[in-house]
Amino acid sequence: MKIICKKTDIINGVNISLRAVQSKTTMPILDCIVIRANGNNIKFITNDMEIAIETVVPGNIINEGSIAINAKLFSDIVRKLPDSDITIETNNYYMTTITCEKLEFSLVSKNDEEFPDLPTVEKKEALVISQFSLKEILRQTVFCISDNESQKVMTGELFEINGNKLRVVALDGHRIAIRNLELKNEYKPTKVIIPGKTLNEISKILSGEVDNDVAIYFTNTHVMFEFENTIVLSRLIEGEYYKINQMLSGDYETKIKINRREFADSIDRSTLLVKETDKKPIILDIKDFNMNLKVNTQIGAMNQDIEINKEGKDILIGFNPKFMLEILRVIDDEDINIYMTNSKAPAFIKNNEENYIYLVLPINFNAVR
Repeated sequence: MKIICKKTDIINGVNISLRAVQSKTTMPILDCIVIRANGNNIKFITNDMEIAIETVVPGNIINEGSIAINAKLFSDIVRKLPDSDITIETNNYYMTTITCEKLEFSLVSKNDEEFPDLPTVEKKEALVISQFSLKEILRQTVFCISDNESQKVMTGELFEINGNKLRVVALDGHRIAIRNLELKNEYKPTKVIIPGKTLNEISKILSGEVDNDVAIYFTNTHVMFEFENTIVLSRLIEGEYYKINQMLSGDYETKIKINRREFADSIDRSTLLVKETDKKPIILDIKDFNMNLKVNTQIGAMNQDIEINKEGKDILIGFNPKFMLEILRVIDDEDINIYMTNSKAPAFIKNNEENYIYLVLPINFNAVR
């Protein structure tokens, strides 16, 4: 194999590919990136057995062929080369030569036949969504995914399609994040759980352009995202997702409308007094047209009054400041509506169209203050 590529193109391909390379693995071949040149395509391929990535890199193919090379070492070398064309050439003894201007590296490589094949996903009906929409959905939900491996379904997000409606759900036992999106086309009913790790990596790769689409294909065991010059494949999480509809009560005793930024800034300031190991809540004392936010820890205390519009009963309720702040930071609306029933029931943050819905559990502040 012999190919010539621009340094910037190789780095772009490597940056995408490295997201499917584990730092530690019992299979040395999985440390590698496969460079495969045939036909008109130069492909970089990686696979950690959970996520597989294939991305096409621009360049000239002098001789077709393929090789597997240590991904991290290859990345480190390329980044330190001059900003010029790079020639990558392999011989029959699995030696790879990387040449740039007057600089040359020779590396021991591996036969790419040892590399595991990528899962086969038949391209039948694709869910088509703009990169911007998908990136926004993930930004507004993935922070609610749990890292508790003992509850596997919580480590992923539910993607549920009904007709022209897409609902994405994430939960971690303390919060629920829901994004609803109207699609351009009708699709058959589909319900899958996609691993949070996959979605985090996807969100980092996506350009987020409104005019660029993502095609998503589903099988019983895998999902494939195809966009621009890249394919990302992932296993799905097996199991039944939680019955979210049963948790979304429309009843409430108190509704407030509040400036999102002012509320978020106040919580952010209060966290200066809360250590990560603390379980101290922010306490909201809601009366008439005012909400008093206060926190009291061993370090000190803070309180602030914020103007609100209130419907219903007065309420005194406490929340984990980190959980509430993460929600407020991903909402773009200037003002938000918060619906509450009592100091022990979940609070809901949602807009009138219910494009987004967040549920957050309160903290029993009488037990911790």
